[in-house]
Amino acid sequence: MRIVQLIDSLETGGAERMAVNYANALRDKIGFSAVVVTRKEGNLSNDLGDGVGYSFLAKKSTIDLGAILRLRKYCKANSVNVIHAHSTSWFLAVCVKLTMPSVKIIWHDHYGSSEFVDERKFAALKFGSYFFGGILSVNEKLADWAKRKLNCANVTYLANFFQIVPDAKKTTELFGQKGKRILALANLRPQKNHFLILDSLRFLPKDEWTFHLVGKDFDDDYSARLRQEIESDHLESRVFIYGSKDDVQHIISESEICILTSNSEGLPVALLEYGAQSKAVLVTAVGEIPSIVNDGVNGRIVAPGNAKAFAAALEALKSDAGLRDRIGKNLYGTIVEGFSEQAVIFHYLNWLKRL
Repeated sequence: MRIVQLIDSLETGGAERMAVNYANALRDKIGFSAVVVTRKEGNLSNDLGDGVGYSFLAKKSTIDLGAILRLRKYCKANSVNVIHAHSTSWFLAVCVKLTMPSVKIIWHDHYGSSEFVDERKFAALKFGSYFFGGILSVNEKLADWAKRKLNCANVTYLANFFQIVPDAKKTTELFGQKGKRILALANLRPQKNHFLILDSLRFLPKDEWTFHLVGKDFDDDYSARLRQEIESDHLESRVFIYGSKDDVQHIISESEICILTSNSEGLPVALLEYGAQSKAVLVTAVGEIPSIVNDGVNGRIVAPGNAKAFAAALEALKSDAGLRDRIGKNLYGTIVEGFSEQAVIFHYLNWLKRL
C-alpha cells in the first residue's frame, strides 16, 4: 500500500497530530507513507519521522485548480493508491479521484462537537461520501452518525493512538511552582470550555497551585472574553495562557495534574498524551472519554460544565499525592493496552485490506 495523509494544516490540533502519527507509524509497514498539507503549514511538520514524504499544496480557495493538480501530480509520481483525508480535506481528495478513479479515499472524521453532531451541516459531505472507500470515526457516536447520514457502507470506529515524539527543543518555561502546576492542553475554542477552570476557582482555596493553558489562541471573541475574565477576577497570578507550543511532551512532564474541560470531544489526543506520561487527570464525561477514564481508578471524571463537582475532584487530587500517583499509573496501563500505535495500526491495515 502507498498512502498519503491529507490534512488542511499542521498547526497543533488533534486531527493534525493524528495525520502525523499515522504517517510516522506507517513508514516502515507499507511501501510509501507521506503527509500532504493543503492550506497551511505548521509546527507539527517538525515531528515527521525520517523517510516520511511531505508536500505542501498552498491551497488558496475551496476550488483551487492548482492545488488539485499538484496533489494529483504528487499521487501519480509516488504511485499513491490510498488518500487518507482528515476532516475537511476530503473535498480535495474527491476532486483528485474524479481524475484518478483507481485511488481510494478514506475519510477520517475528527469532528470535535460530537455531542451536537445531529446539528451538523453535511449536504456537501453527503454527496462527497459517494466517492469514499471507507470512513474512520474517532468515536462511536460519529460512526453511528456516518452510518445513518452518509453514502458509504464501510464505516468503523478506530481509536486515536499516542506516539511519543521527543521534543526537538525544551524551550517553554512554565510559570508557578514545580509540583503544583495544572495543565489544560487544548486550543482556545468554545467547545473546550476553559471557563470551567475560572468558574471552579470560585470553589477552590487560594493556594500555590497554578493553571497553565496551552493551545492555539485564535485571537477571537472567545479568547478575548477568557482573558478579560481572568483579569476581572484578578487571576493573573494563578491562570496563565501560553498559546501554541512545540515542546508539548516537555510541558506535560513539567505538570503535576492534567485536565480537560470540554463540553464536547471526539477522542482527545491530549488525554492519550497525558496517560503516556502517567499523569493524574481530571476530565469531563464527553465523547469517548468515559470509555477510557474510570472515576477514581485511572482518573477523575465529572459532568461537563459542573464547576462545583470539578472543583471538588480537583481539590481531592491536589491534596493526595498518593492518589495522583496511583491513578496516573493506572491510566498509563489503560492507554498502553488499548491505544498503542501497534494495536491501532494493526486494525487499520486489516480494515484497509478488506475495502
